[in-house]
Amino acid sequence: MAKQCLECGEKIVGRIDKKFCSDGCRNAYNNRVNKDSKNLIRNTNNRLRKNYRILEALNPDQKTKTSRAKLIEAGFDFNYFTSIYTTKAGAVYYFVYDQGYLPLEGDYYALVKRE
Repeated sequence: MAKQCLECGEKIVGRIDKKFCSDGCRNAYNNRVNKDSKNLIRNTNNRLRKNYRILEALNPDQKTKTSRAKLIEAGFDFNYFTSIYTTKAGAVYYFVYDQGYLPLEGDYYALVKRE
């Protein structure tokens, strides 16, 4: 019995371990399988990406200070981050991947990049 392409169902010719008849079918299949099917996941990932870009743009030297107003003006959403790091001294850093921020007094934030 001949194997069939997982995407289009055409007969596969060639190696025994092939799953697709062409690169186009392989790409179409993987794009369909890997797309974010839920709006919640897609929206969360979009917000994390936006927060990351904002932190990266405001922190070109790997360590700086900025105001809450500047972050909000850029569209930063404080509800979305990927991890929390608490130092031995008790300071709590919020990270979006490798870009982090530490709340300071007076509505300011220390921005850092984790190596």
